[in-house]
Amino acid sequence: MAFFKELFAWWTGNTIGTRLFTWRFGNEVGTDSFGNTYYEDKTGARRWVIYDKVADASSVTPAWHGWLHHTVDVPPTDETYEARPWQMPPQPNLTGTPAAYRPPGSTLRPVGEEGPPTRAYEPWQPE
Repeated sequence: MAFFKELFAWWTGNTIGTRLFTWRFGNEVGTDSFGNTYYEDKTGARRWVIYDKVADASSVTPAWHGWLHHTVDVPPTDETYEARPWQMPPQPNLTGTPAAYRPPGSTLRPVGEEGPPTRAYEPWQPE
């Protein structure tokens, strides 16, 4: 099943073309806490990621994001960086999912959740 998923499922971010390109030109640089694997070509000019599950850019950690976009030259596997106490771990983007934030007054908020919806504004009424 995994072979067919990789062969036909573009949303996983790892189609057969990506797999062949990675096999031919890619050097593995490292993996992150989400299981994503990072590669670069032999010259170091191109960098890319093979996602562990669904291709979701919010699953790339900030350190690897900087390396992917050539903001830093040293990959996070070669750095000794400790996160500050106020820095929170990355979270996936929940937009478009049932777990997305829906403020009070939203028409998409489920009925019965924290009472009836409230108006976010008072419309102007002419005198």
